[in-house]
Amino acid sequence: MAKNSKAGKKLAKKAEKAAKTAAKKSPKKFLITVAVILILALVAGAFWYFFVYKKEKKEGGTVVSGELTVRFLELGNGNAGDCVLIKTGDTEVLIDAGSKRGSAQTLVPAIKEYCTDGVLEYVIATHAHEDHIAAFVGNSGSDGIFANFQCKTIIDYAKKNTSSKISQDYERLRDEEVSTTEGAAHYTALQCWNNADGAQRSYELAEGISFEILYQKFYENSSSDENNYSVCTLFTQGENHFLFTGDLEKEGEESLVQSNDLPHVKLFKAGHHGSKTSSNDVLLSKITPEIVCVCCCAGSYEYTEIEENTFPTQAMIDRVAKYTKNIYVTTLATGIDKANKKTSGFTSMNGTITVTSSAEGVVTVHGNANDTVLKDTEWFKENRTWPAGGQ
Repeated sequence: MAKNSKAGKKLAKKAEKAAKTAAKKSPKKFLITVAVILILALVAGAFWYFFVYKKEKKEGGTVVSGELTVRFLELGNGNAGDCVLIKTGDTEVLIDAGSKRGSAQTLVPAIKEYCTDGVLEYVIATHAHEDHIAAFVGNSGSDGIFANFQCKTIIDYAKKNTSSKISQDYERLRDEEVSTTEGAAHYTALQCWNNADGAQRSYELAEGISFEILYQKFYENSSSDENNYSVCTLFTQGENHFLFTGDLEKEGEESLVQSNDLPHVKLFKAGHHGSKTSSNDVLLSKITPEIVCVCCCAGSYEYTEIEENTFPTQAMIDRVAKYTKNIYVTTLATGIDKANKKTSGFTSMNGTITVTSSAEGVVTVHGNANDTVLKDTEWFKENRTWPAGGQ
């Protein structure tokens, strides 16, 4: 395409020079020259459309308007939780806002750095757990994400089991966001899947860039595990795919695979913060991920005193290692006291992780602390092992 463009510019310059010469010599010749130039332009345009653009489309190629960035934001504390900001052009999609109410003090300025117009076109809350929705609320009426950004469309869980103070506050503020003069549209994942009540299964973000709500049975059926109600989304940029499954557990992952024609993905956000109960073989063998990002505080005893269950787990690492060594983790626990099962602080492991896919489809990964893959970190060498036969 670059060579064709240069050739076109040379042709245009020659034509312009010829036109000026013809205009001086003879008005009639000038008009003829202009007509020839127009005909050549039409022929060149038709050639590009039928033999380049149409050929790309026929061969499965997609014209992409720009790059896509996915940022796994650090949360400002030593707790596991998700907050993912996806951006193309001036359009932003925010998936979740954990881990605690106080995380809003870190997340709001971080999001404002990239969402400069104060508008989040799409907000997706995957399920009703604190570590995924607390920062939408914040600690006061002014510091939460709902209070600081205009949300155009909010998509969230179709079912839940619990009615915690956090989920009640989230739903109240969500409904206030919907009811304002320039209010958000609100849909559940099931409404999106069914293309019901104004909701759509797929949303176009830019030319060649979109996301779709995938189906899994717990949008409609009950589960004893709140994690299984997670909203699942697949982002597509040209030929590149990026999968987000919240905290979906094994039974939900099985349904996800059975219900959708899942592609190979460039990026997968590890399910449930890298727990041993998510990112199972049934899903990984289908999507064969190239990059896996884990939103957790590595080594923290937040949810367990059992060493093997601390995030990211050995079981998850063993399964992912079959497909890629490119595993990245946001945060690291510090002051780890294994004897008493406590940690005293936190620091960045990779920090906020930015995955960028260029308009040409080239994918890069950068952590604002460092770009070290998990297996090469000191924490990993002391606490986990890379399986034989791993990538």
